[in-house]
Amino acid sequence: MSATAIIVEDEIFVALDLERILTGAGYTVKAIAADKTGAIRAADEVAGECSFALVDINLRDGPTGPDLAKTLARDYGMKVVFVTANPGQIACPSGALGYVRKPFSDSAILAAAALASAKSKLAPGANDDFVLLDEPSAG
Repeated sequence: MSATAIIVEDEIFVALDLERILTGAGYTVKAIAADKTGAIRAADEVAGECSFALVDINLRDGPTGPDLAKTLARDYGMKVVFVTANPGQIACPSGALGYVRKPFSDSAILAAAALASAKSKLAPGANDDFVLLDEPSAG
């Protein structure tokens, strides 16, 4: 069984490009949502089936990506990677593993997906376009 994801991105062409990259590498995309409400609905529908989510910061309903990341991580057990042109808007703790800056490369998305789906560990400097967030561990 391949690792599964949801994509939360309000720009349809960007969302479709992310889907193309993931499916081309053998991942399954369970849903694409354009806002927080749609993402929560999708997460409810695929509860327990998705291992990670690629989430933009600024969605159709505003800058709701950071709140969404916390919800997906806490309530659905998903690992989250931001895909954003605005990494300065990420406040720690964010609930996300890291971010990929837009415009992105296929290799950056695949590095993020590999880490988020626990297919591999990311070697330091393996992909400079994927940035891990250094957040303190809970506890």
